[in-house]
Amino acid sequence: MNNKTVIITGGNSGLGLETAKHFAGQGHQVILAVRNTEKGKKAKEEIQRAYPEATIQVHSLDLSKLQSVREFAETISSQVGVIDLLINNAGVMMPPYSLTEDGFELQFASNHLGHFALTGLLLPLLEKGETSRVVTLTSIAHRNAAIHFDNLHGTSGYKSFLFYGQSKLANLLFAKELDNRLKANHYKTISVAAHPGISSTNLFTLGKKKTPWYVKPFLKLASQPAEKGALPTIMAATNESLRGGELIGPDGAGGRKGNPTVEATKKGIYNESTMERLWNISEELTEVKYPFE
Repeated sequence: MNNKTVIITGGNSGLGLETAKHFAGQGHQVILAVRNTEKGKKAKEEIQRAYPEATIQVHSLDLSKLQSVREFAETISSQVGVIDLLINNAGVMMPPYSLTEDGFELQFASNHLGHFALTGLLLPLLEKGETSRVVTLTSIAHRNAAIHFDNLHGTSGYKSFLFYGQSKLANLLFAKELDNRLKANHYKTISVAAHPGISSTNLFTLGKKKTPWYVKPFLKLASQPAEKGALPTIMAATNESLRGGELIGPDGAGGRKGNPTVEATKKGIYNESTMERLWNISEELTEVKYPFE
């Protein structure tokens, strides 16, 4: 990579901020797509203290609102000729039950549907890049998860951890199905998934203002710092040996921490009918139609 344009959703804290620091430090133009622009500006200042020459923009993006996604995509399309790297990093983790203004369960909307719509809307700019990539963050929570097609939005019952798992499985299946369709339609852009293992970030507030006291001992024992957790994302975004469709995660026990590597997925995780059904319903719900045959 050399002097590329990189968009990072949720780039103002945690994994997103560490990822932004990496690319800013390498001299790339970094666009922080954030829900809270004040926090985004503080993140920009933090990055520029370390890298005074860094080129960083802050733009408003609330992935839980499709109107915000469309407005962000329109703004970027009017200002940027090419996107080289889209990192679908932002996420919410196990909040109390709520529906978005579009009528979707918050985690499914923020973690999956918003990124699905964003990627589709920005795909024409991505395809203009010579070696463009989409990196979508999933989680080890995908391993025991399922897509509840009969209760996608929790209207028939809701458990925050089950719906978090659903959203992260959707991230993984989207990343794989996107790569399949890009290849089938002869696009240059590739799609790769990544997960950070267990990383100590602000997601572990579990819907509260601060990380609960009973979670902190577990994090200290089992997690790794955000700068280490960002390494799978960076590998997914930059490693030249990747061809698309891979999952990158830590190489330690259970994929919880360690150095980044290509991870073997659970057998049967990429169920073709599930991926196609998820894709079709995502297009239907977001009203974003990808330009694929």
